[in-house]
Amino acid sequence: MALLDVSTMGFASVGENVRIYAGAKIIGCEHIHIGSNVIIDDFVLIYATAPIVIGSYVHIASFASISGGGEVVLGDFSGLSSGVRIICGSEDFLGGGLTNPTVPVRFRKVIRSFVRIGRHAIIGANSVIMPGVEIGEGCAIGAMAVVNKSLTAWGVYVGTPVRRLRERESETILRLESDLLAEKPFDF
Repeated sequence: MALLDVSTMGFASVGENVRIYAGAKIIGCEHIHIGSNVIIDDFVLIYATAPIVIGSYVHIASFASISGGGEVVLGDFSGLSSGVRIICGSEDFLGGGLTNPTVPVRFRKVIRSFVRIGRHAIIGANSVIMPGVEIGEGCAIGAMAVVNKSLTAWGVYVGTPVRRLRERESETILRLESDLLAEKPFDF
């Protein structure tokens, strides 16, 4: 599979050992900071008009997207499974303005906000993360969840809308992170 040359894409900053497959579509590279040991698969869409920070050891799987014009942070060791949608901006659907990008901005009411995904958080396939949400460190979100509120650390969450199912074990994950970083590997 073909990889993009990240050194020529114009990112705000980029670490070592970053693999972005040629089928990914990334717009607004000047707003994007990428850590080290990152994989962005084919068919990912990232549309940045505000800062997006992708930490180290992050994987963004095929058909995931980040859009909406707000700030996004993906913490170290986090992952977006296939089809995940991070939406950091949306139209007011309740009648506060006309809706869709064909309408001039002065007639619309667009709500933009942040999305912050903590370290070691994993977002299950086809989940949707709405604007203004913070996902705590170590959260695991089941497939097809709709996350419309902030989530506390080290929980397992499922459903539409999302609800906490149980605690996620953190001790082993944090110990393994420490072991990995002590080895300083750069090959996948």
